[in-house]
Amino acid sequence: MKSKSYPDLSSRPFSLVWEGFLSHPPETVYEAWTTGFDKWFAQPGETFMHPEVDRPFFFYNKLDWGRHPHYGRFLELQENRLVEMTWLTGDGTQGGTEGAETVIRLELSPKDQGTAVRFTHSGFVNERSRDGHDENWPLAFEELERSFQE
Repeated sequence: MKSKSYPDLSSRPFSLVWEGFLSHPPETVYEAWTTGFDKWFAQPGETFMHPEVDRPFFFYNKLDWGRHPHYGRFLELQENRLVEMTWLTGDGTQGGTEGAETVIRLELSPKDQGTAVRFTHSGFVNERSRDGHDENWPLAFEELERSFQE
């Protein structure tokens, strides 16, 4: 099912792409992004997220990363294949997405007893916001991979 309400990104052309491999199957990666966020990204006990299209979510990221609120909603879900969601961080001044509703698209494909991942994050208001996320998303995927080993 796809959302009827996508944010208009036409005035925010900055985006990033990360492609990589995770050592667990698409089912495990999909679960981590829809119902298991507090096992690798969000602070446990402070995650309000249900994988339903157009349903809002909220969480604080892990405390050792600093305390930053994250908001969004799922735009499209294809079980074990695709997660598309909006992503909003920061208070609109500096940091995070600077108050802009950006879009994350996570595409999953089975590969060599694991998952090939294509991750796109679009709709940044400027290069600074994009570049900050471009530095941090690979670290987040490393954290996700570590969480699978626990």
